Amino acid sequence: MARTFICTCEDVTVKDVRRAFEKGYRDLESVKRYTGIGTGPCQGKTCLAIAARELLKLGATPGEVMPFTVRPPLHPTFFSALASLDPEALPLDEGVPRKPAPVEKPRPSGALPKKAHVVIVGGGIMGLGLAYNLAKRGVTDVVLIERGYLTGGASGRNGGGVRAQWTTPTMIRLAQRSLAIGDSFAAEMGINTWFRRGGYLFLAPSKKQVERIEKNAVLHNEHGMRTRVLTPAEAKDVVPELDPTRFLAASWNPDDAVVFPWPYVWGYATRAEALGVKVLTFTRVTGFESEGKRLTAVKTDQGTIQADIVVNAAGAWSPEVAALAGVKLPNEPERHEILVSEPLKPFLGPLVSNLGNGLYFSQSLRGEIVGGMADPNEPEGIQMGSTLRFLSRFARALTEVMPITGGVKVMRQWAGCYDVTPDNNPILGAAGYDNFLQLNGWVGHGFMMAPAVTELMAGWMAGDPPDEIFERFTLSRFERGETAGEDFIIG
Repeated sequence: MARTFICTCEDVTVKDVRRAFEKGYRDLESVKRYTGIGTGPCQGKTCLAIAARELLKLGATPGEVMPFTVRPPLHPTFFSALASLDPEALPLDEGVPRKPAPVEKPRPSGALPKKAHVVIVGGGIMGLGLAYNLAKRGVTDVVLIERGYLTGGASGRNGGGVRAQWTTPTMIRLAQRSLAIGDSFAAEMGINTWFRRGGYLFLAPSKKQVERIEKNAVLHNEHGMRTRVLTPAEAKDVVPELDPTRFLAASWNPDDAVVFPWPYVWGYATRAEALGVKVLTFTRVTGFESEGKRLTAVKTDQGTIQADIVVNAAGAWSPEVAALAGVKLPNEPERHEILVSEPLKPFLGPLVSNLGNGLYFSQSLRGEIVGGMADPNEPEGIQMGSTLRFLSRFARALTEVMPITGGVKVMRQWAGCYDVTPDNNPILGAAGYDNFLQLNGWVGHGFMMAPAVTELMAGWMAGDPPDEIFERFTLSRFERGETAGEDFIIG
């Protein structure tokens, strides 16, 4: 049977768009994330208007088909050209796009029930993973509310890395479990996640960094990992295109992995809904009702829902949500930018990271270089705009360590927010109220830890004894001064 394509870059058909609409993903951003339209070489130039027209025919509102904004550069540009710019001469501002003009609000994806046993605030991988694992344990009276569209936050904006190379036994254990879940996630959820164990290669450019990875490797080996410290020549056997003069040694674990983040989110959402969970998008929390030591209801812009348990899994917006209940969290949102290049033939196996400047990059199964890099001068606050300064900093760092990439063009860029705590560890468990559970503060590694953590938290909420993470990573640790932190954060 002939197929009618809407996006020939990503092989998206009219049927695919209709299927997304039938699932409740009415707005153009959600449909983009669900189908992949607009993410290929044409960047939406040919498919966007056709998809919008199809959604309007299906019943979407004009507000729901407001086009997603094309991020600069508008024209693909070589990394070498971007690297020639002086990043220090470029502003670290809000970036592009700035706040759009008010438009008709997209509709919520369903009616708000009057009561639920568990209300989860936040439709990222933490909230959706918890919803799925609760339902899997038989706790199906669960409502998840998301202020925007699924994958609109950090879960849809990250590099998709999943590594076990951490510096504490706890994080190693969680990451190893998440990797194990990743091996079977596609089969369990019925969705392709492009999960591949290509390994992580951490480059150490200084003696201090070498000592750091040597110490970590001992710990990793004690926990059954195959981490090895490589010489620059040995690292070139793993990635031949690296410039070996740019680092002194490298930490290599072939069992670390990279995934495509969006299917993880969709997989959890679809399976959770199939088990009875209600997932409601475009529904914003506006406050809470309480009685004594317990929250009794969640107030939203769509109505009020009575709840026995409330979970705050709102990522960078968690402090804002907690404040509505009068609970102060120390988390601070921080913008991190990321980009993709034009697609190339497969040449890069692992995710590579430079511990000296926080650069990281991998190659997707579609051939694109996907990478990011933190900016130490980035101020705290929720900013989602993209900057030329990031492009320049990233291009310089990438072409220094892998000069061959100078002739590769950047296709698009975007930004998301880390949910940063003072010790780079999460905040878990009850805070402020006996039934107000925190599942946030994961800095930049929430995506990779979510499968393991949500499995543990669902078990605990369903009656299992609490894992030690729910006793260690409480909000009260900051009052006790127990803030020994995780320092192996990249990006």
